[in-house]
Amino acid sequence: MRFWLRNEEMALEEMVQRLNAVSRHTDEIMHQDIVPLCAADIQEQLKRRFAYLSGGRGQDGSPVITFPDYPAFSEIPDKEFQSVMTYLTSIPSLQDAGIGFILVIDRRQDKWTSVKASVLRIAASFPANLQLVLVLRPTGFFQRTLSEIAFKFNRDDFKMKVPVIMLSSVPELHGYIDKSQLTEDLGGTLDYCHSRWLCHRTAIESFALMVKQTAQMLQSFGTELAETELPNDVQSTSSVLSTHTEKKDKAKEDLQLAQKEGQRLLESLREPLAESTAHSVNQDQLDSQATVQRLLAQLNETEAAFHEFWAKHQQKLEQCLQLRHFEQGFREVKATLDTASQKIATFTDIGNSLAHVEHLLRSLASFEEKSSVAVERARALAQQGQQLIENKHYAVDSIHPKCEELQHLCHQFATEIGSRRALLSKSQELHRLLETSMKWCDEGIYLLASQPVDKCQSQDGAEAALQEIEKFLETGEENKIQELSKIYKEYETILNPDLLDHVQKVFQKQESMQEMFHRRQASLKKLAAKQTRPVQPVAPRPEALTKSPCPSPGSWRGSENSGPEGSALRRGPYRRAKSEMSENRQGRDSSTGDEEEGLAILRRHVMNELLDTERAYVEELLSVLEGYAAEMENPLMTHLISTGLHNKKDVLFGNMEEIYHFHNRVFLRELERCTDCPELVGRCFLERMEDFQIYEKYCQNKPRSESLWRQCSTCPFFQECQKKLDHKLSLDSYLLKPVQRITKYQLLLKEMLKYSRNCEGAEDLQEALSSILGILKAVNDSMHLIAITGYDGNLSDLGKLLMQGSFSVWTDHKKGHTKVKELARFKPMQRHLFLHEKAVLFCKKREENGEGYEKAPSYSYKQSLNMTAVGITENVKGDAKKFEIWYNAREEVYIVQAPTPEIKAAWVNEIRKVLTSQLQACREASQHRTLEQSHSLPLPAPSSTSPSGGNSRHVKKLEERKTDPLSLEGYVSSSLPKPPEKGKGWSKTSHSLEVPEDEGGWSSAEEPINSSDAEEDGGVGPKKLVPGKYTVVLDDEKGGPDTLAMRSGDVVEVVEEGAEGLW
Repeated sequence: MRFWLRNEEMALEEMVQRLNAVSRHTDEIMHQDIVPLCAADIQEQLKRRFAYLSGGRGQDGSPVITFPDYPAFSEIPDKEFQSVMTYLTSIPSLQDAGIGFILVIDRRQDKWTSVKASVLRIAASFPANLQLVLVLRPTGFFQRTLSEIAFKFNRDDFKMKVPVIMLSSVPELHGYIDKSQLTEDLGGTLDYCHSRWLCHRTAIESFALMVKQTAQMLQSFGTELAETELPNDVQSTSSVLSTHTEKKDKAKEDLQLAQKEGQRLLESLREPLAESTAHSVNQDQLDSQATVQRLLAQLNETEAAFHEFWAKHQQKLEQCLQLRHFEQGFREVKATLDTASQKIATFTDIGNSLAHVEHLLRSLASFEEKSSVAVERARALAQQGQQLIENKHYAVDSIHPKCEELQHLCHQFATEIGSRRALLSKSQELHRLLETSMKWCDEGIYLLASQPVDKCQSQDGAEAALQEIEKFLETGEENKIQELSKIYKEYETILNPDLLDHVQKVFQKQESMQEMFHRRQASLKKLAAKQTRPVQPVAPRPEALTKSPCPSPGSWRGSENSGPEGSALRRGPYRRAKSEMSENRQGRDSSTGDEEEGLAILRRHVMNELLDTERAYVEELLSVLEGYAAEMENPLMTHLISTGLHNKKDVLFGNMEEIYHFHNRVFLRELERCTDCPELVGRCFLERMEDFQIYEKYCQNKPRSESLWRQCSTCPFFQECQKKLDHKLSLDSYLLKPVQRITKYQLLLKEMLKYSRNCEGAEDLQEALSSILGILKAVNDSMHLIAITGYDGNLSDLGKLLMQGSFSVWTDHKKGHTKVKELARFKPMQRHLFLHEKAVLFCKKREENGEGYEKAPSYSYKQSLNMTAVGITENVKGDAKKFEIWYNAREEVYIVQAPTPEIKAAWVNEIRKVLTSQLQACREASQHRTLEQSHSLPLPAPSSTSPSGGNSRHVKKLEERKTDPLSLEGYVSSSLPKPPEKGKGWSKTSHSLEVPEDEGGWSSAEEPINSSDAEEDGGVGPKKLVPGKYTVVLDDEKGGPDTLAMRSGDVVEVVEEGAEGLW
């Protein structure tokens, strides 16, 4: 660095010296060092032309200055006269001026007195050497005579350093100066134009000044550049380099303008000769051309001096910029590699299964691939630093240590990755061995479980089973763990407590399985070796044994006296039977144990599939989030993203990140805890069932995501990301993964439940399956719900969506036109019904044209019915798939036909539940109001033989009457939220009766408050009330004096209703 600064100081010093020389030479060329006077300073005096330098020369090369006839010569101020004389004498070269000047004074038209004064004045103030003074005296007779006489008598007055010659005529002048060196007014042929001469002189001096100023400007600029401090960052260095380059270009433009000006001036001086080759050029013109050429040479020298300095200064700035780029890249790469090394240090997990280890290896490979960009950049940066050193960069002392550090970081990163990969490879090898052993054990247990016990009882069956077992055991050499101590020694570097425990469990399982095989072998060998024993003739006492299960002591004694042979013969069959019974019981126990072990194996298979697919699912979500979603915010990928994708990441990916974090951080870990007890996995689902609601949000956003994907699927951004991830499928396939995953769980739970019927967690599995199916139904319902269009209210105000489906609907309205009613009975409408807790919505299904989710139907809202005014008739004559939904005392009747009787039954049951819950709410509110009444109407108790029992149960007990004092109209309107007007939400408030408090209670078909089991007979008029006990819920005091007044809360018993509606 110091070496470079020294070089720059030397370059600046050299440039300054050269430019100072240019300025000095310019002054010398223009004689500014002797006479600092310019034509522009005395331009007005020169224009008077009382003296001029025509360019003529004497015989010895003396410059000729002519004083033409100028009547006002005596009036010229001395200062101005002196300035003109000084300037004119400074123009010729020093060599010519050293010879001396010849003055030609033309006074032919003047008086002698004036001639005398002029000569004396010139002689007194002439600033240079004089060689000769030639005076053309007056031509008039009197003045010529006078001048001759006066000159003789006053000769002493004209005594000068040079002789003064009085000439009478021009021809005499030609004797001293050749005609070619005299202007036309003196009888010569010299071409001279005073105005042109003045213009040229002004231009030459202006150009000389320009050359001098240019040299001075470049000198100042060079000093400024050299004194500029080098910045410490890339941006500032680039800015300084750009600023200095701009200034250099401006200075170069000024230099080029000066050069062009000099060339134009030189061409102007050469113009007379170019116009006519016969034209003679005087010495002054030649001197002027030489002056301009010398000035141009000085200008070129100025340019060369500055160019050399700028080259060195520019090299310094460019090397400085290279150094700043190198330092910035070094900082970035070092930070990236340090972060990568820190992240590698956190990779301490060696995996708890083969799939987990393979996942960790893939993650490590993915991390290495992502980090390879930084590693390659570090290596390229180190190579770039070496190139700077080879190019003799001024900051070698700073670059070299950084190059060595970059190489060290790359080597360290590769070493850490290699060490980590070696550990995971070891772990993979061990887990593969463990899984192979476990698989061998499972296959062995499955083999034991699959051997039928009944067939093994025969000798041939036992031998065949024995051969199967022996053949299987032969495969153990390559599948099972041979020596536990070798495992400990070989995998010592990765055996943490959990893995060590796992190895011991697998080995223990292997030992247990082998022990089972050995027991089975022993049992089968006995069965295979068992021979049929001959029956020996004996004389037992079958009658005694048959008649008395407890023989008498005498009989036992008799048997004892029969001798040892008889005793042995009697005991032989008994012991053999006992042995066979014991073997059969052991076989049954073994069969049951083997069957249970087989189910355990199947449960583990399902659990392994659940875990493997869960890990793959988490990994796929991570690849999408890192490879697509994160890249949308990468500045390097912005140019590939189309305008339609800007700020649309949330639309395209929905809440996928939330789903990933739930599965990766919570659910997967909880599933892994159930590896040894797969039957308990249902509890994991139940505990996290609320978290699975996030899938509803994702599925609701899926149509928007599909639409956006179709618009932008050809975007280069997606193709580039897919290429980087090496995905065989495009992004839309991965966006479908969450939908596929939530539907996959119920299949896995069904499989697990099938193999866990008698296990501890069977109830949890069943409940988890039901809950997952409920979530799937809720997701499906919500997808349909968001497709409703035209509904002005808020769907959330209608309560929970209970059911939805498509039906054929006929309408029958009291107030409608007759023909319309008849037409409606025969022409069904296709409607999609949405049953909520507070209303049922009728919509028209519209199929959309398109692909994917855009092809999903939409639902155009038509009308809605408030559930507080709804009743149902469960059975409609002639069709088991139909039921009625009627509204406002059957003012509006909707005959609904379901696709199947099962769907109809499900809908009727759900509507009945809603109406029953409303009834219960009404009862509780009515009882609460009854307790608050301060007085009540005493009525006789109902008879136990009330006609309300028996057949009355099959008659409708409720009828809507608007004028009925027992109506719930006033109560319902105050206890339930007021619905919107019909057409905008719900319809009018219902008019329904309280259920009579019958001693026999309600049947299942009579329970809903607006339920009716009667078939449609065409009549819609009012029907009589069924005798029974009723509770008054609305005050009625509008009757006459003979009318019984009733208040809300009173209990009355209707005995009979007359023909005119009187009770």
